[in-house]
Amino acid sequence: MAITVGMGDYVYEYQPEWPSLPVGQVFRGISGVAVDGQDRVYVFQRQGPPVLVFDRDGNLLAAWERRDGVPADAHHIHIGPDDSVYLVDRDAHQILKYSSTGALLGTIGTRDRAALQAPFNHPADVCVAPSGELFVADGYGNSSVHRFAADGTHIASFGRPGRGPGEFIVPHSIRVSADGRVYVADRENNRVQVFTGDGEFVEQWTDFKCPMGIHIDADQTVYVTDQVPRLSILTLDGELLARGRTFEYAHQVYTDSQGNIYGADTSNQRVQKLARVR
Repeated sequence: MAITVGMGDYVYEYQPEWPSLPVGQVFRGISGVAVDGQDRVYVFQRQGPPVLVFDRDGNLLAAWERRDGVPADAHHIHIGPDDSVYLVDRDAHQILKYSSTGALLGTIGTRDRAALQAPFNHPADVCVAPSGELFVADGYGNSSVHRFAADGTHIASFGRPGRGPGEFIVPHSIRVSADGRVYVADRENNRVQVFTGDGEFVEQWTDFKCPMGIHIDADQTVYVTDQVPRLSILTLDGELLARGRTFEYAHQVYTDSQGNIYGADTSNQRVQKLARVR
């Protein structure tokens, strides 16, 4: 019997056998998951091959090699509009940019050198804005968001430690909507904060318990995972569209072009796929 979750227009069927790993191979320290423009699914892990690439059906397409210890410490992963792959190398204090075939194209941040309230101190997440700029949630050692030009030039930063508007305790995930608003999962403050692209506070959504992953799909629908554990689906203005218990510990969440949802379940070392029921 199929297991379905969700409500209204957002109903999904859980696919427990996804993906198909080769015999004898297991996930090793899953931390992030992302999907590119061809619906290839990238799994970022802390041991073994740092990135495993699957097709939508769960067949393994590629396993990247770790070169000279890089990346050192997997956290979140993001796919840009040109299918460039951005890896957050958390404990090395860097953002790594790769081609979709695993060639290192560039880095942001000084490797193995932390900075206080400046790029970076154990960063958590990165995203490419519609403008082409990069935004980084600098997450574990700092309480900041940093904004960069497409070439990696630092433009500005905002945020500081605290619990008030515009303050953070572990900004853990970040996305930018088509209209330029910046959405930050402020994990230890149990909220999502919304800002303008210049870092001006707009509003906060508070009905969360330690939100870990935030994602905005092509239709500008927002997906947030937290530690209840559950998945919440919202509009850009925070209207709740659907909510339910799904992933046990979804550290990161992503969707593909068909509206299917993928979650990196760090507790059980698996990727969970929820197939959209239409």
